[in-house]
Amino acid sequence: MLPLCEIKDTDLNKPGIVIIDARGGKDSWQRYMAGHLKNAIYADLDKHLAASVTDAAVGGRHPLPEIKDFATLLGTWGITPDSHVIVYDDKSAANSAARLWWMLQAIGHEKVQVINGGLQAAIHASVPLSTDVYTPVPAVPYPVTLTYKGTADITETAAAAQDDHRLVIDVRETARYLGQTEPIDLIAGHIPGAVNLPYVKNLDADGNYLPAEALRKAYEEVLTNVEPENVIVHCGSGVTACHTLLGMAHAGIIGPKLYVGSWSEWSRRGLPIATDKR
Repeated sequence: MLPLCEIKDTDLNKPGIVIIDARGGKDSWQRYMAGHLKNAIYADLDKHLAASVTDAAVGGRHPLPEIKDFATLLGTWGITPDSHVIVYDDKSAANSAARLWWMLQAIGHEKVQVINGGLQAAIHASVPLSTDVYTPVPAVPYPVTLTYKGTADITETAAAAQDDHRLVIDVRETARYLGQTEPIDLIAGHIPGAVNLPYVKNLDADGNYLPAEALRKAYEEVLTNVEPENVIVHCGSGVTACHTLLGMAHAGIIGPKLYVGSWSEWSRRGLPIATDKR
C-alpha cells in the first residue's frame, strides 16, 4: 500500500477505514472542532503520540510513548491489524500526521496512509467537513512487539555522523541547522557531520508532496552511495523528521531510521555542536 493517498481517490466511507485527525499545537482541539473530516478521530501530538517529558536531555521533547500504551490507545480508537488507517493534519503532514504514520508502520501496521495535502486538499476537493465529535467503537489493545522498529539512539547517531558509509540527515530549516537562529531549543547549530535537507523541499507550492520520481531524485543526490538502511533522519524533536521518512517511503526508499531524540536531546547533552554563521 502506498504511504500517501490522494483525497479525490479515497473512499472515506469504505468499511474498515479509520480516519485520524492528527493536528498538533495548543489550539489543535479548537481547530478540530471548527471543522474536520466526517468520523475523524482527534489525535493530540503531546497526549497521544508522545510520552510525557521528564528530561528532554533523555529522549528529547517528543519521546515515543511506551509501546504498550500506544497499543492500548490504538484499541481505544478501534484500530486492529486489519484496519485501513488514513491520517491527515493541516500542516502538509509536517506536524503530526507523518509521525502517526511512522509509529504505525514501526509496529508493523501495513494499511496506513497519509492524505497528500492534508485538510487543505480535502477542502479544495469540496469534501464536506463536520463539527461533530466522533467516538469510535473500541477494540482490544493492538498486538505489538517489544519495541518500535527503525529507531536510532544518540550513540548510533553520533557514530553514523562520522562514518563515510553512513549518513545523518537534519530536516530542520537551514537557518537552524547553520546555527543562525534557534527558536525552540537551548543551543543553535547541528550535529557535526550531519547534512541538511529541509523538509519543506519535499513539497510543491500547494503544500502537496512532490511526485515520487522527483522526491527520489532529490534524496539520491544527498544519499549518493549510502544504502538506505545506513541513513538516520532527525529534526528538532522527532516529529518533522517523519515527514521526510514518509517522503522517502513514497519514493521507494525503504530502511532509513528515525533519531527520535533529535536536536532537542543532542543539544542538551554537552556534545559537540557545529555551526556555520556565514
